[in-house]
Amino acid sequence: MPQQHIPARRRRRLTGGLAVTMTSLAALALTTAPAGAAPQPPLLQYGTTATQPTHHQSEPWFRLTNQGDVAIPLAEYTIRYYFRSEDGETDYRYACSWATPGCDNLTGAIHRLPTPTPEADHYLEVGFRPTAGALAPGQHTGDLQLRFNRANWAQLTQSNDYSFNPTQPPYGPAPRTTLHRAGQLLSGTAPGSQSPAPAQVFFDDFHYDTNTDPRLNQRGWTVRTGSGGPGVGGATWDPTLVTFPTVSGQKVAQLSAQTNGTPSGTRQSQINTGRKFFEGTYATRFHMTDTPAYGPDGDHVVQTFYTITPLRHDRDPDYGEQDFEYLPNGGWGESTNTMFLTSWETYQPDPWWADNSSTRVHRSFAGWHDLVLQVSGGRMKYYLDGQLVADHGDRFYPETPMLINFNHWFIDLNGAGPDRRYHQQADWIYFARNQILSPAQVQQQINNHRAAGTQFIDTIPAS
Repeated sequence: MPQQHIPARRRRRLTGGLAVTMTSLAALALTTAPAGAAPQPPLLQYGTTATQPTHHQSEPWFRLTNQGDVAIPLAEYTIRYYFRSEDGETDYRYACSWATPGCDNLTGAIHRLPTPTPEADHYLEVGFRPTAGALAPGQHTGDLQLRFNRANWAQLTQSNDYSFNPTQPPYGPAPRTTLHRAGQLLSGTAPGSQSPAPAQVFFDDFHYDTNTDPRLNQRGWTVRTGSGGPGVGGATWDPTLVTFPTVSGQKVAQLSAQTNGTPSGTRQSQINTGRKFFEGTYATRFHMTDTPAYGPDGDHVVQTFYTITPLRHDRDPDYGEQDFEYLPNGGWGESTNTMFLTSWETYQPDPWWADNSSTRVHRSFAGWHDLVLQVSGGRMKYYLDGQLVADHGDRFYPETPMLINFNHWFIDLNGAGPDRRYHQQADWIYFARNQILSPAQVQQQINNHRAAGTQFIDTIPAS
């Protein structure tokens, strides 16, 4: 595809426009469990000993395991088991037969499903009272042996119930039972939501040999060359800094940035798609670094994943951009490592003027992290490792198709000196057109593609 022009900009990043700054150190410190933090979702497992197609009661059993490294308050979690009622029956009774945390510490109720399907028009929702306490890292709840029945104890048919699996003894996978935290879906697929998988998707597992691999161009990728912004004037966009090493048995896209402190000695890297992405869910697993692979530290380097509609002229009303930008050594007025989550309406480069909304998170993001961006209904929602950390909208909402971009560049230079090189990596890239997926649902789609041996798929129509 032809090279997409990415305009020179951001030498004075957030000095104009409507930048909104929010520091959320406590909310994102995942080594403790402050209120509102989002630890790694627990593992929900299901099983049943009542395997008959028809029975006088249904007996879903559950177990939750804390897979994270902090304790989780059970009262924030609920489980939903979906079933089809009998001939319009509305009167069902929930009961707890046995629960390791104590049946008195559980809540349960039967609800109507707002949008019925052939396999479900009701669901059993089970939660925990505050007296259930917290679940320590690595621990599970033990048995949650639950049941429900028709009020008249007439037979009910389980074989057409969405969540019922007669071949699953306690305990195993629960793909058709959903787990929620404070109302947000964490795992499982609700009836009629993501089944089958999103029809129009873009997924790339980055199984390429080199930056000249012909499949890159065939699949819509451009490895940038030449010069131009963003970044240091006189620097070069070097395609040899885009490589595809194997990390922990998995191919990744690695973008490097290198400098000796002079413009002619500064090399940056970028890879981007064509412009055909708009509303839906964008996601990547992204590795950031705080220090160079070699050489002295301290450069104002930017490690990025973003969507963008290129600027045609100053204050272009059709310009749009949504950024995940990590500055490990600060910059743009920050003196420490900072993640910028920024949504753009427009800007002009000279004299600098910007109209954007930005959320800043001050902490180290060294290592692997899951980045998810939802663009829908006039809002852009940014997730870091499953936690919603920014919600922008209004005039900052994009108006036109965008491209997907990874690049690695320098804001400015610290003066001549030894060479130093920084690395960023992407494990995979995913986009679901016109569908909003939770971070957990995105991960399920990635797991499905990898389990099927899919390395690349693109069913997104050209814009």
